[in-house]
Amino acid sequence: MTVTRVAADDTYVRVNSVGTEGKRPFILVPGIGVSSTYFEKLAPHLNEFGPVHALDLPGFGGVPHPAKTLTIEGYAALVGKVIDELELEDPIVVGHSMGSQVVSDLLSRRPELTTAVLIGPVVHPSERRILTQAIRFLQAAWHEPLTVKVLAISSYVLCGPKWFSRILPRMMDFPIEDRLPLVKAHTLVIRGEFDSVAPRDWVRKVGELLSSSRLWEIPGAAHSVMYAHAEEVARLCVEHARETVAVGDDDILHVMHDADDPDDDATPSLPDAAKALAGRVTETVGVLTDDDEKIAKGKSTTAEAIAHSQDD
Repeated sequence: MTVTRVAADDTYVRVNSVGTEGKRPFILVPGIGVSSTYFEKLAPHLNEFGPVHALDLPGFGGVPHPAKTLTIEGYAALVGKVIDELELEDPIVVGHSMGSQVVSDLLSRRPELTTAVLIGPVVHPSERRILTQAIRFLQAAWHEPLTVKVLAISSYVLCGPKWFSRILPRMMDFPIEDRLPLVKAHTLVIRGEFDSVAPRDWVRKVGELLSSSRLWEIPGAAHSVMYAHAEEVARLCVEHARETVAVGDDDILHVMHDADDPDDDATPSLPDAAKALAGRVTETVGVLTDDDEKIAKGKSTTAEAIAHSQDD
């Protein structure tokens, strides 16, 4: 794991990278309030074509926010800047939750990007009310693994209520339904069975709005499907990336009937749990002290502990 920065006016984007070999990288864009840690289980499974870059956007994951409130379009421009500065050639761009809005806006302006993945896309146009979305979020959260709940709470604390409350209206008002028809990229759309934030009828509509799409639902999963079901999501992403040309529009919502039961809450061995905790502490200290080397060390330690516990 390496950590670098791409400067952006009075702030920066933190780029957390796994692997160095290969020509076709993945770019992972998280949702509102949370950090690249949400992708820690998914990222190692996406190394088939090239490095995987999980982003921490300004205001999230301990990255300082700018003085001016960013729009979804502003975040999209920052992701585009990361692609340009790292000289990435046609990366596979993945967005989760609000990250799906960021990716959709980016793709609508960058037709040279040919492959994308939207996970739990938001917001359903008929449900652009904060109270409604809060209820939907809580309904989905009930089905999330304990680890995801802990990650979410710690991320929101790090983000802080002030910046979160400044970005939330931008997310709520963003017309993703206007951007999707402009997207030329072949797009994979994934939802979890219990994802009330991205309900089935809305995901089907997303597929209809896209010019080329594949839709999948993973049983037993909720909004953060890429965490508890990382291997299944990775399999779909890699298979999607292997399609060198779009195979046509397919707005049927397929269900992955062979999905495994999530094992996120299985009790790890004491050494693995201790190592993961040490990694989290090291990463948090690195964030609080603005030390990218320490962040990378903490993330690597946690990733090793997670991988070892899964092997067991």
